[in-house]
Amino acid sequence: MAASAAVSSVRDVVSEAEKNSAEPENSYILRPVFQQRFRPSVVKDCIHAVLKQELANAEYAPEEMPQLTKHLSENIKDKLKEMGFDRYKMVVQVVIGEQRGEGVFMASRCFWDADTDNYTHDVFMNK
Repeated sequence: MAASAAVSSVRDVVSEAEKNSAEPENSYILRPVFQQRFRPSVVKDCIHAVLKQELANAEYAPEEMPQLTKHLSENIKDKLKEMGFDRYKMVVQVVIGEQRGEGVFMASRCFWDADTDNYTHDVFMNK
């Protein structure tokens, strides 16, 4: 009888620990709620604000660009996470080039869900 009481109390402790764990339960929600849908115009404003803040007085130096592009992409991704797009995976691509009159076009491919997937882009030029 003492053994069964000990097992019962261990179960109670384990179940209490499971209730208090910090890991949230799976909600099985596959699509974002309407209020949390990706809004390209709001995201574009956020991206432009970060680029303006970081690049307004910057000068092109080829040796510094790898670190700057990484810093910008991480900064933009952090700002977007703060905006509350919880059920989205963000892909941030930053391309920096010197203004010499040439043009650049970028392309990418992926699987696309027209109901939930979206994108935005911004072009920032200084001097």
